[in-house]
Amino acid sequence: MTAYVALLRGINVGRNKQVAMADLRDVVASIGHGDVGTHLRSGNVIFTSKRRDGKAIAAELERRLADRLDLSSRVIVRSRTELEAVVRNNPLPDAAATPAKLHVVFLDHEPPATAVRDFDTERYAPDEVRFAGREIYAWYPNGFATSKLNDAAWKSLGVTATARNWNTVTKLLALATDLEKQ
Repeated sequence: MTAYVALLRGINVGRNKQVAMADLRDVVASIGHGDVGTHLRSGNVIFTSKRRDGKAIAAELERRLADRLDLSSRVIVRSRTELEAVVRNNPLPDAAATPAKLHVVFLDHEPPATAVRDFDTERYAPDEVRFAGREIYAWYPNGFATSKLNDAAWKSLGVTATARNWNTVTKLLALATDLEKQ
């Protein structure tokens, strides 16, 4: 069995898209995935599956969430192995010392090379950005709340994105690792 993490975009933020974690776990289990758990209340689901195609798992979860919970939310899935590589390959290791200010932005697909090349990182200073395939590492030295480096910036790349801070990313990896050890 492979352990996966599903990251739902934009749920339980403010009053929008409120979802009970028990309902979310039930939907994921109803598809046939096992050992389903959630972390925090922001759309982080950990589970095991015999399936091997993260994009197909994400698409099925989106359909089931719409059908069962009347919830329209994009879902991004990473295997434990992929998540481990995200942590291992962090291009901003010094930023990990302030884990609430280091975010990983998970993308549904790698942005076009031209979009990455044309992305004006200086525009967002003092925030720092590093592109790495289907992830973007963003460090917000003054915090995320006042940053211009937000969802609009990622949309300009033509991708669906959802971010998690470094604390959450490393905790999700630990939870997924524990599942694969069972």
